[in-house]
Amino acid sequence: MFEIRVICDPTDTDHVVAALDSTFTAGTVSVYPTRDGKRHRLYLRAEHRTEPEPWPTPEAAYTLAPSVVSEIGWTARTAVDRPLFDGLNREFWLRKAALLDRIALSDEADNVTTDAAELATRAAQRLMELDGTAVICDPRHYVRQQYAAWAKNQ
Repeated sequence: MFEIRVICDPTDTDHVVAALDSTFTAGTVSVYPTRDGKRHRLYLRAEHRTEPEPWPTPEAAYTLAPSVVSEIGWTARTAVDRPLFDGLNREFWLRKAALLDRIALSDEADNVTTDAAELATRAAQRLMELDGTAVICDPRHYVRQQYAAWAKNQ
């Protein structure tokens, strides 16, 4: 643990606090005026963020996955049973994004040009939106991580 003190213009306070929160595991930020009253003094205790676990490889992420054909069937049945305006749940978007990722990976391995990678990325972004996750990584890597965790707990 360490302490941080920042002196900044009042208009920058929110931006600086947000940057500190995204960089460190931080406690509450205390804000005080400087002696001249023209700037803010920010004080906080912080720790370095832990390193995230590495992204799983596609092989590791999809080890427990059903066949692509089986997942196509599940995805189609689920989409028909629950119309899009009905608010399909996270499992649907996770499995759909993983399915599209697997198809795109197969196409990429075969040097086939299709729209699969773009579709996989869009479905992955939709999953990230549902999860409230900031897009700070390759969305397809996020899908692999989430799918591996989901499949392990099934």
